[in-house]
Amino acid sequence: IIKRYRHYNKDRAIILSCFGSVVQQQKYLELKSFIEEQFEDIDVFIAFSSRMVIKKLAKKGEEYKNLPQVLADVDMLGYKKIVVASINLFPTDEHDYISSIVDGFKNFSLSHIKLTKAVLTKAKDTTKFLMELSEAVKKEETANLFIIHGTPDLDNAGIASIKYAEDMLADLSPNNYSCSLEGAHPFYAVKDSLVAKWKEKGIKNIQVVPLLLVSGNHFVKDMVEIRDELSEDFNVGIAPSLTKSENFNLIEMESVRKIIKTNISEKLKQV
Repeated sequence: IIKRYRHYNKDRAIILSCFGSVVQQQKYLELKSFIEEQFEDIDVFIAFSSRMVIKKLAKKGEEYKNLPQVLADVDMLGYKKIVVASINLFPTDEHDYISSIVDGFKNFSLSHIKLTKAVLTKAKDTTKFLMELSEAVKKEETANLFIIHGTPDLDNAGIASIKYAEDMLADLSPNNYSCSLEGAHPFYAVKDSLVAKWKEKGIKNIQVVPLLLVSGNHFVKDMVEIRDELSEDFNVGIAPSLTKSENFNLIEMESVRKIIKTNISEKLKQV
């Protein structure tokens, strides 16, 4: 082992493990640039977990790798300490998938590898973020419908994080409501109940707020479909962007980037 370890002659590396986006990949690359600015003395790499995204972008001449490939590259380059940053909003199935890859690599790599928490994992960080978001999107005489992507498995530990976000948003304002795209409380199942509540309260204006890191295909397709369905009964719009981008997204928000930076800093102290 000592003989092999002599090849590990570089100090630290950060790998940003992201899902990926066919239409908003640049947002992840901008995050990489931000992290490089925050950790100038550490090399930063990026990986994507969606094979569909990787394949579609490859057809456009954009080459990306998944986490196992990038971990192998970084290990081969000889980094002694590696921090994998989970660029996922909630600690659900995508985060668990990253965790299993990192655990597997630890079995044969001589690098010291640590995985960060997902963005909305710690109660204090999550609370501060939700308070800021609720305040930033609120409008007079308007109900906010926060759309969470969701997870298909109800036994996933990350469900607690999603449930907390839903409950806290409701506690922050009586005008805050939430549903998911494909998890617990999906829009198709709770739509009629939501419509009935809003009509009973005399609400006429609805704002759709995507709780998504990037405004990718889910934004283009699902948010627009939800807006159009609700437009039959209300004046509905998608929340305006809180950042420099045209479409609403969370990955550019200063508070989200601060959480990611803090998570990375904590793990760098442990490797």
